[in-house]
Amino acid sequence: KKLDRSISDSNNKNPKTMVTHMFFISPPTVIACGLLGISSFLQSYTIFTAAFQSLGPFSTRSDLRGQRRKLTLSTRQASPQELNTCDDPTEFSNSVDRAPCFDGVCDSSPDNAPLSQAGEATLRLGSMTGPTVWSEFGRISQERDLANLGQGFPDWLPPDFAVESLVSATMDVMKSPHQYTRTAGHPNLVKQLARRYSNHLMRNIDPMNEVAVTVGASQALYLCLQTLVKPGDEVILFEPFFDLYVNQIKLAGGTPVYVPLTFVPYNNGDEGKVTGGQWILEPEKLERAISPKTRAIVLNSPHNPTGKVFTRSEMEIIADNVIKAGPQCVVISDEVYKYIVHSPPPKEELMGTSCPGHVHFASLPNMWDRTITVSSAGKTFSATGWQVGWCIAPSHLIAPVHQLLPYVQFCASTVI
Repeated sequence: KKLDRSISDSNNKNPKTMVTHMFFISPPTVIACGLLGISSFLQSYTIFTAAFQSLGPFSTRSDLRGQRRKLTLSTRQASPQELNTCDDPTEFSNSVDRAPCFDGVCDSSPDNAPLSQAGEATLRLGSMTGPTVWSEFGRISQERDLANLGQGFPDWLPPDFAVESLVSATMDVMKSPHQYTRTAGHPNLVKQLARRYSNHLMRNIDPMNEVAVTVGASQALYLCLQTLVKPGDEVILFEPFFDLYVNQIKLAGGTPVYVPLTFVPYNNGDEGKVTGGQWILEPEKLERAISPKTRAIVLNSPHNPTGKVFTRSEMEIIADNVIKAGPQCVVISDEVYKYIVHSPPPKEELMGTSCPGHVHFASLPNMWDRTITVSSAGKTFSATGWQVGWCIAPSHLIAPVHQLLPYVQFCASTVI
């Protein structure tokens, strides 16, 4: 009926368009399609029902909470004895796993695949690219029974309302969130992100032209670098830095340039004993690294791995150098930890109160047009496996990301 009404309205407005809407389906075809649809529905319903029955019965919020209380979250690695209980232990024995390791198998020794057969992306990573910090720490923590601090995820369950919303969305047959959505992000999600960031950045954010939803913040970073960087461009990293950045820069054809942060110990009067300190940005080190080749500066605050929170004055130093570098220079501001600030800086360092203790770089004067803000829901909601990321930027920086997204994946998870 909706289709007929649409065709009728369109034809009344412009009779010439009638031919573009005409099509013919024979009655037997309609019957066949109907039977096929019913069969597919019954199969899908059976699978879907079986999956939820495996979770145990629940119908109310209290039931769901009861189910969640039965869950235990363990971040330890599987023991060799546990591995021996698998159906085919030999399937693991000769594996090479350079990915994050949670199954107890962390053979991180690089193989000897000939580089002559490697593709461009592999060649850009280089022959010395070995295990990641995640797989290496996973192996060590398994061997020595240590707490693994190499993986940045919380060790508690997501809040009740988040899990309840996920279950509710999954079972919402009216809205049917199980199919593709808009490539740049589900309309409901981008509108909510635009609303929040309009508050954070003190400006109106266009949900359709200034927001992109990605599979986690890591993909947002990848897309930003792929759309900004070309061979010969330089990208500044503050050292130490998140392990991911270097190789993503190389994959884009760029050259990493390192600006070390300086550790300043606390002066507690006890000579020779360091009980703590802070990492600071020395302006002259950044000034020496800036050049006309600087295409981007990656800013991570709160900072991984040091926990440093860049102050407003330090960010203003970065902003000054962005302008000195030239109009081509852009800041990629990685802010996935912005809600995990345990010791906010002094009041004079704060800008606004939308996110206490954190300064959004894009909110600095003249920096909106030069900044891509990257964040995610994973750290905030203790749901890193849900992989919900996004980037916020002016349309001239987001449009290339929108253009590239369909060729990376058609869309992020509609349900999530």
